[in-house]
Amino acid sequence: MSVPDLSIIIVNYKTPQLILNCLESVYRYTDGITFEVIVVDNQSEDNSRLILEEAYPAVRWFDMGYNSGFARANNFGIRQSKSRTVLLLNSDTLLIDNLLTRCVRLLDAQPGVAAVGARQLSRDRQLRPNLYTTFGQMRRAFYILPAGDATQNALKKLIPDAQYEDPNQVDWLSGAFLMTRVSTIAKAGELDERFFMYGEDVEWGYRLGQQGKLILLQDASFVHLEYGSSSDNQQHVVTHINRFKPQIQVSQLLWVRKQYGVGAYLILMLHYLLMVPIVFVWKLAVNLRDRRPLGADLENQRAFAHQVGIFCSFFWPTLFNRPGFYKVR
Repeated sequence: MSVPDLSIIIVNYKTPQLILNCLESVYRYTDGITFEVIVVDNQSEDNSRLILEEAYPAVRWFDMGYNSGFARANNFGIRQSKSRTVLLLNSDTLLIDNLLTRCVRLLDAQPGVAAVGARQLSRDRQLRPNLYTTFGQMRRAFYILPAGDATQNALKKLIPDAQYEDPNQVDWLSGAFLMTRVSTIAKAGELDERFFMYGEDVEWGYRLGQQGKLILLQDASFVHLEYGSSSDNQQHVVTHINRFKPQIQVSQLLWVRKQYGVGAYLILMLHYLLMVPIVFVWKLAVNLRDRRPLGADLENQRAFAHQVGIFCSFFWPTLFNRPGFYKVR
């Protein structure tokens, strides 16, 4: 049996229909390369395997035996792959053209490129705006400061973005669609298995980027439905002070600590701790101004304090960069 050009790795957590739709688009549009599909299951405890193998018997199915999250499941899939290139592909994605062949050929032709991705479209086929592509954008978003150009300009001076001559080059690529070589992974290392979900692709991007360019094709795209395996299948309700789910922020704090060191991590944690009394005092002042009960509408502030408490529960392991599994229970 010949070795395939590409191994497509999909992590499943109770999303068989999404994977069916995803694979239908893969088989419909992919031409000119050979590929295998590896599905790694995170203890779905449903009939996902039966459904997928009935529709696509060639799929290679593996059970993790527990909900291992994104990094561990993908690493397991990478180790099972038989090809020279691998693609991390979310279950809630759809291809709209022969993108996989283009990416494989790019990696084959350009040894200076470490990994490649494409732009994301929403379910209505519109380009998804405001997706981070630089480390600076991500780090600036962590700080809860007054909105406005002055604040953002000051943050950009403190945390600038890298500048590249190639308009397609970025700091990191989304794990929803990330193609790289097995040989590149051997040099950069696998995904950091301390991450449960979120942030692992950002941290991996730093190490992959040390092996070559990370290319985000500006003239290529795929559909990312998003939140396919979320328990509520809905986006997080975003407010200015509660802009990330706790799991996202715990993972990103681990990334900051690992990549930028103790000082950057402590500054960010101090910022959150100081913001707890500030957001309460601000809301109490607004209530006084509007002649409302002093304790009215403090749900947002309480939610923020609860999130900071979750961050603090991971403080010592993160501070000392300890092994473990950084999963919010």
